Amino acid sequence: MSAITKNKLVAHCRSQYPPKINRRVFLKSTALTTASVGMPVSLFGYHKSPILPNHREGILRPDSFKHYVSYFNSMEDENVVNLISNAQSWTWMKENVPLFECPDKAFEEIYYYRWWTFRKHIKQTPDGVVLTEFILPVGHAGKYNTISCALGHHINEGRWLHNQKYLNNYILFWFRKSEGLLTENNGGPQKHFHKYSGWHTDSLYNRYLAHQDKEFIVDLLSDLVSDYEKWEQEKLLDNGLFWQYDVRDGMEESISGSRNAQNARPTINSYMHANAKAISKIAEMAGKTDVALEYANKAANLKSLIQNMLWDDKAKFFKVRLENGELSDAREAIGFIPWYFNLPDSGYEQAWTQLIDPEGFSAPYGITTAERRHHKFRSHGVGTCEWDGAVWPFATSQTLVAMANLLNNYEQSYVTRGDYFNALKTYAKSQHKNGKPYIGEYLDEKTGYWLKGNSERSRYYNHSTFCDLVITGLVGLRPRADEIIEVNPLLPPNTWDWLCLDNILYHGQLITILWDKTGKKYGKGSGLRIFADSKEIIHSNTLKKVIARLS
Repeated sequence: MSAITKNKLVAHCRSQYPPKINRRVFLKSTALTTASVGMPVSLFGYHKSPILPNHREGILRPDSFKHYVSYFNSMEDENVVNLISNAQSWTWMKENVPLFECPDKAFEEIYYYRWWTFRKHIKQTPDGVVLTEFILPVGHAGKYNTISCALGHHINEGRWLHNQKYLNNYILFWFRKSEGLLTENNGGPQKHFHKYSGWHTDSLYNRYLAHQDKEFIVDLLSDLVSDYEKWEQEKLLDNGLFWQYDVRDGMEESISGSRNAQNARPTINSYMHANAKAISKIAEMAGKTDVALEYANKAANLKSLIQNMLWDDKAKFFKVRLENGELSDAREAIGFIPWYFNLPDSGYEQAWTQLIDPEGFSAPYGITTAERRHHKFRSHGVGTCEWDGAVWPFATSQTLVAMANLLNNYEQSYVTRGDYFNALKTYAKSQHKNGKPYIGEYLDEKTGYWLKGNSERSRYYNHSTFCDLVITGLVGLRPRADEIIEVNPLLPPNTWDWLCLDNILYHGQLITILWDKTGKKYGKGSGLRIFADSKEIIHSNTLKKVIARLS
């Protein structure tokens, strides 16, 4: 690099990060990528996020949690180093992630472990930053070892980072960088983008609800519309539903599907409903009323088809409709996915009785991917990524988001906050191997044994969420488009006497949510309290839904 070019880059960096940062201006600036100035991201050094105002003024002190990262660093040989090394990991976490504290230290540890592992997958490339799924190269990946299967999970988890440039680069990589470093909308989506179905547009809209970066998401509207149209060309059936191979849902060797059966699945159809609904909302923001109406109608039509054609009224469950026109005889965890997007009308909630039934999906080490009573449960062998019953964190994440939506948005008596809490705790418990924190591909539902054994490729598998479940489910921050903050903790009464989620960047403000039964833990008084930029904005004596206006 010439001295002149380097000086221009330094001047550009300084212009983006003046000494006193206005948080709303900072959020707007995250739409800028290093690609837009034609420079490698590593020269930016942007993984060292700017310290936002009030970063150290919350309830929790970051260094109280440093010991977790020291322990995680000591557990391994760090055979792969991407953008942020283990040595840099605590500094990065301290500057980027919401802080969380609770009485259950094993649970708390997994919260920090998941941020520590998420950071491992942030990878510098000539096309900017991407996130990987596997820490080691795998044969079925595309450019830079990227895989689109868990893109929705990556965005939902990553939206809580203070520095959103990682996700901005990653999103643009998928939609616009198939030909290399491109700064205008003249590139195109990656060729391997549609190798897996996904809910990426819905997750992008949910990210907007947290950060309000309207300019970035509206600029993507034409890309999102083109992407949806391509799915219609590739996967739309004559009956109006979408089809998918189970392997292209990332769920191969399932009871209801196969690698070559073109079945109408609750997965891809729920995803396409949610993506259409999100496009409609983004189009409204862009003033494209005709597009908004068109995609609202697409979403409504898919909702009707899913409820009419994928619901088994006898089994009281959403199921796969096979190529021969019949519904599968197996209940599978994908039948809970419609609630991930608040899709079903009232009247379908009885399906959730299966979640807590030991003959259904409840097992000692988590939520199984197929009902345990089925005669083909765990019948496909071990070691080839079977979704015939074993516990997959990918599906567990989806089911727990769906369950949180059920508890927040539906009137029902089939599952409780206690059921949610127990499932989330079991999920945390399952993320161990040989007594140490671990996240891999899939595990035995009775023993907790990770079924890829000691396979190095399975280590740090970035194919699920956990921190997002703590933030939006357990603690209960429910992102919204307006300037109202809504918090509905799913922590059951008389479970923990205290918890705190601190340093959450939401709508340009730093939010603290704390529960202190007696008021003695944090010294702010008893009850549930919400702070925005260190100012208390609402208080409740009990754990219940609260809403307040942000200043």
